[in-house]
Amino acid sequence: MNNVSASVAPFSARYSPQVPELLNKLNCSIALSTYQAGKIVLISPHPDNERLVTLPRSFIKPMGIAVKEDKMVVSLKDEVIVFQNSRQLATHYPNKQNTYDSLWLPRTTYYTGLVDMHDIAFGDDGIYAVNTSFSCICKIDGEYNFTPIWKPYFIKDITPGDLCHLNGMVILDGKPKYVTALGTTNTPQGWKENIISGGVLMDVDKNEIILNNLAMPHSPKMYNNDLYLLTSASGEFIKVDLENKSYQTLKKFDGFCRGLSFHGDFAFIGFSKLRKNSSTFAKLSFSDKANFSGIKIIHMPTNAEVGEIIYETSVDEIYEVIVLENMIRPNILNTKDDIHKYSLATPDTTYWARKEESQ
Repeated sequence: MNNVSASVAPFSARYSPQVPELLNKLNCSIALSTYQAGKIVLISPHPDNERLVTLPRSFIKPMGIAVKEDKMVVSLKDEVIVFQNSRQLATHYPNKQNTYDSLWLPRTTYYTGLVDMHDIAFGDDGIYAVNTSFSCICKIDGEYNFTPIWKPYFIKDITPGDLCHLNGMVILDGKPKYVTALGTTNTPQGWKENIISGGVLMDVDKNEIILNNLAMPHSPKMYNNDLYLLTSASGEFIKVDLENKSYQTLKKFDGFCRGLSFHGDFAFIGFSKLRKNSSTFAKLSFSDKANFSGIKIIHMPTNAEVGEIIYETSVDEIYEVIVLENMIRPNILNTKDDIHKYSLATPDTTYWARKEESQ
């Protein structure tokens, strides 16, 4: 395992020596969200194939991340931000010119209020999100804070209270198709009573349960026309048999897994440390070695673990893991720093304004 730096600096990590070369070969980087640290972290391979480059950017409680072509959407504490990638503006980024091959710039902010958005995605007709507080799938379009479009059959009314801890969502053919929840309860945080084995996978169209008795299901994703997800409380990476309403455990980890992305022949799985003094985490049957956060990489054809990134500082809990395809050195700008305001893009050209020009 290599160290990002000799000292234990913020966001230091150790990683398998083959990881930088693998990311270079795959021509990709990784983005993760850590609501605990308030960061979106971009992980990129150095051209020397020996190092990883880490770029953390501050956001308030980042959760779900979704990418569709050159657009990205992120769910935050009380807002949703849509970003646009500009490779032209990236090249001339004032703080580090000729460094980045992509630059995610904030374009639209939707003010959702405190609704605890989890997974989020682009559909054919707009942005869909899992509204965990109101136990529903909603659309985000700026007309309202959110527009509910679906709720599980066991939820009587769309009201606040996090009744079943709806969290994960899969978009299929441009519409929400599958969701995960930690329970089937209809009382405020009632799902906590059976948190370890009360989880479900549901079909949105049929509004029916496909799998039940799951151990904290998260991160449902489609890969090669099959559905996969993580059961965080048991550390399992599973493949769902939709026809028979069953599943196969592909990998069982000694760790709390959440955050899943696929690229090529590889799966990238996020892991979070077990929260100290948590009554929920105290119920989990992991060993002392399970208390780590980072990413493990699985080669899907052989089911072999081929690399890992383990954080030594700063990152304790990961929600989302996303592979950024065809990006070796991406950057992302938040709305807290004024630098994004100096970027100008039109359909025909891009331009970085000088500060004196904008005053």
